[in-house]
Amino acid sequence: MTIEGSRLFRRQVFFWSLVALVFVALLWVFSGILLPFVLGAVIAYFLDPIADWLERRGLPRLLATVAILFLFAFVFAAVLLVLVPVVGGQVRAFVEHIPDYVDRLQGLFATLRQGPLAAYLPEGGTPLGSDVGQLMSDASGIVASVIGSLWTSSLAVVNFLSLFVVTPVVAFYLLLDWDRMIAEVDRLVPRQHTGTVRKLAREIDRAVAGFLRGQGSVCLLLGTYYAGGLSLVGLNFGLLIGLFAGMISFVPYIGSMVGLILSVGVALVQFGGDWVWIVATLAVFFSGQFLEGNILQPKLVGASVGLHPVWLMFALFAFGALFGFVGLLIAVPAAAAVGVLVRFATHQYLNSEVYYGRVADAPPLRLAGDGDLGLRRALARQFDPRVGRDG
Repeated sequence: MTIEGSRLFRRQVFFWSLVALVFVALLWVFSGILLPFVLGAVIAYFLDPIADWLERRGLPRLLATVAILFLFAFVFAAVLLVLVPVVGGQVRAFVEHIPDYVDRLQGLFATLRQGPLAAYLPEGGTPLGSDVGQLMSDASGIVASVIGSLWTSSLAVVNFLSLFVVTPVVAFYLLLDWDRMIAEVDRLVPRQHTGTVRKLAREIDRAVAGFLRGQGSVCLLLGTYYAGGLSLVGLNFGLLIGLFAGMISFVPYIGSMVGLILSVGVALVQFGGDWVWIVATLAVFFSGQFLEGNILQPKLVGASVGLHPVWLMFALFAFGALFGFVGLLIAVPAAAAVGVLVRFATHQYLNSEVYYGRVADAPPLRLAGDGDLGLRRALARQFDPRVGRDG
């Protein structure tokens, strides 16, 4: 790279770093009103491949956008009308039954302390009821604070009703102009870096699409499987526990582990010593893990996402702390984009003179002996232009 090229590169890095810094600052300042816009962008991104498919088959973009959004809104409303009353009723019943479950678990623990497992259980200590009661009190306080922070931060300006009014409008216009927006962004890319930027954009799109569309489908299928299986077993609140376990299964092992603990705890209280139904409850989650690891994940997500579970959890916590609920929505795409950029930067570093300790394109320098006068003269002419051909 020449001196002028190096200066140009530094100016470009400074300019785009400043643009990124301003973008993050604006995101932080306006995070309280961004929720409907971020949701609209997510919906448009999710539905854009369907619009492109319809457009390739001769349907105008406007008609394709209207048809897709109407169908999406109909399905979403139907799901809400069916699930919200059922799930809401189960949540209310579960909260009402918590004291009874605590008492029954305390009795079960006392029975086990007097039985053959007495040698393996700790002596003395505080009663199980007070421990579980304190745990539930702390958990309810955390949930209440989280809901309160979501309401005050994310919906401080836009109330709940306007959220459902603004989001479809934003999704409509973004889906209608999605291809034109992508072309306009591509036009702003410096011409000498278009190939690299387009390659990175394709990798980021593949990672984000693989997670949002692929992992979203996995969560939906797993939640349906867990909810159906636990309901067939006859477990109380099986629909609620199964849907919740599927919904949070985008973090590997966390969803199934939380669902397993909740369902086994309820099964111990509900079925008592009838281990057949407890084993059936365990079988629902173990078979779900088998389906997820061997069928759903390879088929729907594949290996293109490249998001480590620890990095994903860190991104969710970090963006949630910085931007609230909006941060949770953008955490996964941002984590995927940062992962692609870090892999690209690592590849560039491993092929640079910083890693090798010399100019990457130059051949290794060999030491010439006293008798190798021709090689010494060639090297002198290469590195010092003042040396003439006969120097």
